[in-house]
Amino acid sequence: MSTEGIEQVKEVAPKVANEKIDVIYSNGLVRCLETVTRVFEHIPDRYPVFSYIDGGKMQEWGRYTAQSGDVPVYVSDALNERYYGDLQGVPHEEVRKQVGEEQVHLWRRSYDQRPPGGESMKDTYERVMPFFKKHILKNLQEGKNVLVVASGNSLRSMVKHLENMPDEETVNFELPFGAFVAYEFDGGNFKKVQ
Repeated sequence: MSTEGIEQVKEVAPKVANEKIDVIYSNGLVRCLETVTRVFEHIPDRYPVFSYIDGGKMQEWGRYTAQSGDVPVYVSDALNERYYGDLQGVPHEEVRKQVGEEQVHLWRRSYDQRPPGGESMKDTYERVMPFFKKHILKNLQEGKNVLVVASGNSLRSMVKHLENMPDEETVNFELPFGAFVAYEFDGGNFKKVQ
């Protein structure tokens, strides 16, 4: 985790710690898992217990009987950041030199344009929302308070759904890095509260 990321978690963690958390969902990126761990530095007598829910042996090994103070943290690839394909890990300035600013902007900011070998924002939405509906929404309907620690584009996908955001608005919508955003769920609708 970068120095900037650590500082942002220090700011956000106490806010999150003040909320009752029944269950957490995260992607498997180290920075997200470390964020979860740092939040629990501010919650006395509560402990994160990590489980993988995408299948395989890690899912079986991750089963546990909850102990007093345990908070389940379910880790899934469905919440991973948008995959940029051939652009993944290539510095923006290098790609701009090769294909031009306009093409880079189109790949990165349009809703349905994929970078070579990668995902569009629409693809990310279509990956995230079935997971959201199967797991997160189910927990919310059970009255549980859910914390999601994930990456920008997977979170933007959820916000698009929660706020009934049109595709064209999603393109310009940004979540601040390291932000804490809260919604209330009344059984049918979501209302942003923070």
